[in-house]
Amino acid sequence: MRLLLAGTLLALTACTGAQGIGGTRADDTTRVNGRLGIAQSPACTVTAKLIPSCGAWWGLAPEIFTGLPPARAVRRAEERMGASADIFHAYHRGKELFPTPKELELARDPLRPRLLLINWKPTFDHTWAEIADGALDDRIDRLATHIRRTFPERFFLTIHHEPENDVKPAKGSGMQAADYAAMFRHVVLRLRDKGVKNAITVMTYMGAPNWAAKSWFPNLYPGDDVVDWVALDPYADEKVHDFATLVNKTRKEYANWPGFYRWMQWRFPGKPIMVAEWGVFERWDDRTFKKSFYDSVRAQIRHYPQVKALVYFDSPNAPRGDTRFDTSPESRRAFTALARDPYFRSTQVPRP
Repeated sequence: MRLLLAGTLLALTACTGAQGIGGTRADDTTRVNGRLGIAQSPACTVTAKLIPSCGAWWGLAPEIFTGLPPARAVRRAEERMGASADIFHAYHRGKELFPTPKELELARDPLRPRLLLINWKPTFDHTWAEIADGALDDRIDRLATHIRRTFPERFFLTIHHEPENDVKPAKGSGMQAADYAAMFRHVVLRLRDKGVKNAITVMTYMGAPNWAAKSWFPNLYPGDDVVDWVALDPYADEKVHDFATLVNKTRKEYANWPGFYRWMQWRFPGKPIMVAEWGVFERWDDRTFKKSFYDSVRAQIRHYPQVKALVYFDSPNAPRGDTRFDTSPESRRAFTALARDPYFRSTQVPRP
């Protein structure tokens, strides 16, 4: 089965290589987005698991920690970067029901529909083991009813992203890595059993070598049957120089770790990879770094064909710094060029 899935993904990514840098064949009939002047090929398609057959999705978690309502944050961020987003990354926790009316509006925008990436932490009051044992089944069922009644379209769903730093290895903690896997499985299977068939599930890792080196790290994975995409959330810290070192972070103190993209290629050859959060921190000693980094993404993304979505985390107050993409005119222009690159514009978001 893994070989079959791998062949499918390779066939999809081969579309990009065959079409060259622009993502379209020279003899394709193209449609043009009048506002942005971007050619789009009708030959590029989307699979049932929301994998684009050409290029990759371009997404945003816009203006996080600013207090702006989601719809306004999305549209402001799109105006700032001069391009539309394929994916809107939204965060929910606890009893919140999703998608919200505003998220539905963004997904169903007649001029620029967007895929939703919903990031849900079901609770902070129960352990993973308790959730797996059914402690939140009523909450899961209520959410399933809401989704089934309001949103039949496909969307991405990640459950308790970046679990690594929440793991408590002690026996009986209810927060061991295997408890996380059991929790993820239970939530997904419960949602499916209650009629939610449109959630494309994403397992999201932190993407940091120090956590990957833990003995319990392999036990986090919930299983191929409940995971459609795998994801990582890397940020450009002081040891990251370009896109290559972002997605394949290595550290000399973890000499056996090959980097996340390499590891995911080996561990999940048949699954698409999402960079579900990525950001570039402001470097006050090098104000040109953001520009050069965005240029590196544009130059190198085609070397990572299993990455089928990039979702930028745009915030003036991220936990470790300012990740806004337009902190200088130069960084804004480089980010706009990246967002408009044909690699991210070759497959259209499916309309509701």
